[in-house]
Amino acid sequence: MEQSLIIWLLPVLTLLAGIGIGFLIARLVPNAAPGRTQRQLDDLQERFDTYQSEVVTHFNTTANLVKKLTQSYQEVQEHLSEGASRLALDELTRQRLLAALHADEAASPRERLTPPKSNEAPKDYAPKAPDAPGTLDETFGLKGKY
Repeated sequence: MEQSLIIWLLPVLTLLAGIGIGFLIARLVPNAAPGRTQRQLDDLQERFDTYQSEVVTHFNTTANLVKKLTQSYQEVQEHLSEGASRLALDELTRQRLLAALHADEAASPRERLTPPKSNEAPKDYAPKAPDAPGTLDETFGLKGKY
């Protein structure tokens, strides 16, 4: 009977000791994993906010540069028009220069290509004699029988 008591008592005491040690370690060591995860999450959020800020800055700068480019183009166009008006020797030359300068503005937009209306595969239209096999025939290019 004494041996059966030891067989049961030893695992129970070991279990209680393990629970006690686990409880002490949990109390002494702060929750490291949740704190580390929170720091990683905060770091990722900060990086994402920085990235968003950089994207907004990039597009604002691009918009300003395009605006400046448009203004410069208009200034060049006005300068050329004024020069054509002032420097052309006769009215015919002046009209031709002004027409050439404003031709880009009056030009219609380019016509877009449209996809084919049929999804049919292209056909073989290679030239051949009336009774000869086409290039897609399995006997094409073979001379005589094997």
